[in-house]
Amino acid sequence: MENEITIKQGLGNIRFLMPVEEVVEIMGTANEVENIDNAADVPTTVLHYDDQGVTMFFEGENPVLACIDITNDECTLFGKEVFDMNERDIVELMVSHNYVEQDVDEEDWGERRVSFPEGNVDFYFDEGDLVSIIIGA
Repeated sequence: MENEITIKQGLGNIRFLMPVEEVVEIMGTANEVENIDNAADVPTTVLHYDDQGVTMFFEGENPVLACIDITNDECTLFGKEVFDMNERDIVELMVSHNYVEQDVDEEDWGERRVSFPEGNVDFYFDEGDLVSIIIGA
């Protein structure tokens, strides 16, 4: 798996709007597959790739990739090893690439979320350490 996060496009050669079958061709068999029916009546298929540190969410009747949850600390963003950065450095990196609007919140489960809505990206911190990045199309 390639490890470069590309805002609003995907992770490495995995691209948003790819069907499940194409992602499985690239990633291989997932450790776990979940099928979720939510209140919005949008069927969701979730593929967990624990060894690669990614979880992929596919939505729709003909499921396409809509969101990726990344915990792989070898991933890069704009060529930088983002999991080695602190919150301030990540904010500076995003702003330097013209993602200025931010939303910060303390989640009920204790993590701090820093979101950049125009990039459709959320960074989650636990006790100051980046633990997860969620990117969407």
